[in-house]
Amino acid sequence: MSNIKEKILEEVQQARETCEVSGTDSKECAAAWDAVEELQAEASHQKQDKPKNSLEIYCDDNPDAAECRLYED
Repeated sequence: MSNIKEKILEEVQQARETCEVSGTDSKECAAAWDAVEELQAEASHQKQDKPKNSLEIYCDDNPDAAECRLYED
């Protein structure tokens, strides 16, 4: 997760530089900030943990139970 945070910081700095050079109304500036938003969205998705259902919780507590066996073909 820290890797994506570093990448976001790099992209923010690059977006600021791009907007300073190209102007805040330029297509390049908008594209640079779009890249930042995409990375922030990805970081948000990575943070969201799917809640475990009752069987997953049971199997965490009782890994040897018959209901928790995994069979491979």
